[in-house]
Amino acid sequence: MAIQIAQDPHADEVLTNDPFALLCGMLLDQQFPMERAFAGPAKVLDRFGTLDPAAIAAAEPEAFAELCATPPAIHRYGRSMAGRLQSLAAVVVEEYDGETARIWTEARTGEELLKRLKALPGFGEQKAKIFTALLAKQLDVKPRGWTTVVGDYGRKGYRSVADVVDPDSLAKVRAFKQAAKQAARESD
Repeated sequence: MAIQIAQDPHADEVLTNDPFALLCGMLLDQQFPMERAFAGPAKVLDRFGTLDPAAIAAAEPEAFAELCATPPAIHRYGRSMAGRLQSLAAVVVEEYDGETARIWTEARTGEELLKRLKALPGFGEQKAKIFTALLAKQLDVKPRGWTTVVGDYGRKGYRSVADVVDPDSLAKVRAFKQAAKQAARESD
């Protein structure tokens, strides 16, 4: 199934065809509109020429930060996110021989997959759960017990980026998130 999170044909093609791009999109998905975050990897590819984790990890940090911060930037905090992308790339190279998909294809259980994701730079508990749900719902990567470890993100509905498959679902996820933020504010 083709990924349609960025809502841009080129960016979504990059996400569909490159596991590292998808992982980077998830990393960038914070304090920034999700479709723009997931378009970030295509910008890196277009400007840097590759999404090879070894090349990104080895890039000169200041030059790579400049590339990521150049408008339109990959993120609101383009320079700091450039450093996070390089850290993520280094882990993929060191622990998975540069083969990003091994993070999920070699995980035998949902618990193991969640643990692997949480060990990545920039991936906390919630981000790891959402990405596990995204892998299951959109790439059919469903290690035993995945629904248990992701909680509500595994349910049908429009809760997170894992549920974005077209413009309509993006709008529904955005509405769900806004309602959840509003409810949180009212309960304080």
